[in-house]
Amino acid sequence: MKTIDLEDEAAETERQGERRGRKASKEVRRQQLIEATIDSLAKRGYSETTMADVADGAKLSRGIVNFHFESKEKLLVATLQYMYDEYSTHWRNAYDKAGDNTADRLKALVTADFDRAICNKRKLAAWCAFWGEAKSRPTYQALSGARDTAYQNLLFDLCSGLKAEAGYAFEPQALALALSALLEGLWLRLMMGLEDVSRETALQAANEFLLTVFPRHYTRGASGIQRL
Repeated sequence: MKTIDLEDEAAETERQGERRGRKASKEVRRQQLIEATIDSLAKRGYSETTMADVADGAKLSRGIVNFHFESKEKLLVATLQYMYDEYSTHWRNAYDKAGDNTADRLKALVTADFDRAICNKRKLAAWCAFWGEAKSRPTYQALSGARDTAYQNLLFDLCSGLKAEAGYAFEPQALALALSALLEGLWLRLMMGLEDVSRETALQAANEFLLTVFPRHYTRGASGIQRL
């Protein structure tokens, strides 16, 4: 009986391993297709990207694309979801690592927006492709709305906190909107590939905003702005 039990246990362990392998393979395939979609959006734009382009880019069959996503729309929604999740995780990690100081947290959020991991030509071009479609696609608006609101609310909280600490005269809601618009505008200029704008100069411009608006919290240092 013990021998049979051991054999059954070994067989079950093998089956579990196979199931985990299939699950991992599925996740790997999905990620390959999403990365290939980002590549295609950056290269061809939204309307010119096809399921065939994605399959070719991922070096997978078109049947695999259809199996995982069924349609171009579902593939693009999954890609947008992935990009938003990646972006949200990135700025949340930067925020958490900044500690408890409000000025450090705001500076960390601004700096995170120009990190090469998310702020590069490939991903900026993909964002631009999605932004161009958002107005006419409620699904995209719904997907981005909750995440944008969470980010905007955090900016508002930080601006409110800095105002309370130093007695600034600005209105926090309006200032948070202005800062958000500045960051989006700098991303847009980077997307356009203008020669006078790089990630470094864009970050410098954003830091100048912080220096001007929060003079009791930041000062200019040898390596950029520093908290007072």
